[in-house]
Amino acid sequence: MNGDAGPVHLPLVDHHCHGVVRGDLDRPGFEALMSEGGPPPDGATNFDTPVGLAIRRHCAPVLDLAPHASPEDYLRRRAELGTAQVTRRFLQASGIAEMLIDTGLRPEALLDPPAMARASGGDAREIVRLETVAERLADDGVEPGEFAAAFRASLARAVAASGAAGLKSIAAYRTGLDFDPRPPGAAEITAAAAGWLARPAGQRRLADPVLTRALLWAAVECGLPIQFHIGYGDRDIRLHRSDPALLTDFLHLVDGRVPVMLLHTYPYQRQAGYLAAVYPNVYLDVGLALSYVGPARAGEVLAEALELAPFTKLLFSTDAFGLPELYYLGAQVFRQALDRLLGERVRSGEWAAGDAGRIAHMVCAGNARRVYRLGAGAA
Repeated sequence: MNGDAGPVHLPLVDHHCHGVVRGDLDRPGFEALMSEGGPPPDGATNFDTPVGLAIRRHCAPVLDLAPHASPEDYLRRRAELGTAQVTRRFLQASGIAEMLIDTGLRPEALLDPPAMARASGGDAREIVRLETVAERLADDGVEPGEFAAAFRASLARAVAASGAAGLKSIAAYRTGLDFDPRPPGAAEITAAAAGWLARPAGQRRLADPVLTRALLWAAVECGLPIQFHIGYGDRDIRLHRSDPALLTDFLHLVDGRVPVMLLHTYPYQRQAGYLAAVYPNVYLDVGLALSYVGPARAGEVLAEALELAPFTKLLFSTDAFGLPELYYLGAQVFRQALDRLLGERVRSGEWAAGDAGRIAHMVCAGNARRVYRLGAGAA
């Protein structure tokens, strides 16, 4: 489209991301954060990946380098500028006006939402991770028979203290999405909690299917949008158990009660689009997949997500973690992919330019502002 109303020029609401690292990074540390697979094997580099080439092409100019700068020149310039300035440059250049930040992963190493807001010049709200609340409660010494009520109370306090915009579940990592969708009974919860809480401190990673169900139904009672990790992630996930179609029975039970946000979704973006089409309370994004497949393929992934999904159901996210480059790159690749997709529809005569512009506004920010009730822009 490339007009003033096109995606290239619109502010974005990043409805799912994480914080940026606080400290300086050496090359191994930087490369580990470039990939969901972590550090590269001996003799290889994560710069030789689609996202590695995209960083050199699109991020180098933000650091006053020519496109396609060598990894050595890129990292040298990054060190010269320092972490704080690099973070400010990328976050402010991204055009992301508001971030909804999942604080449940390595919070001690990352900027918190207020610090992210200061660095970006925009707004930031927290997304509370259910499993983190439960694991902190376990460390506080809750009794098994009190777990369900104590978790609901702890979740309410966490939401109130942070002004959280939503909640998140990583059930896809911990139990898979093929769980029993029904709320567990009190006796089930107590028995499961007794086994889990009996483990030594430091080994209470919540991966019990009964307790996972208890967390999810407490989240439903809370009433905020619930984000689910779907599909692509690090090697801790079992990909075949993260297909969003496995949530179908759960979606039937929560239909109309709370918004359900399907994050990332690759390689299940078509399944996610279908669910968004048939359930009024289901939404999706394609998240970090666009950065990791690279600009050459991002348009196809986005188009597949929109084959069935209503345009009111697609949101933008980066799922950026650690590297400020991933915010900037995620925004750039998304804008370009959406711009090409909408432009093709207008040039073919299939869509009117006014409709394409309206859809761009919805997808870039309007849908997120409406679903998460982010203020005056939500109307």
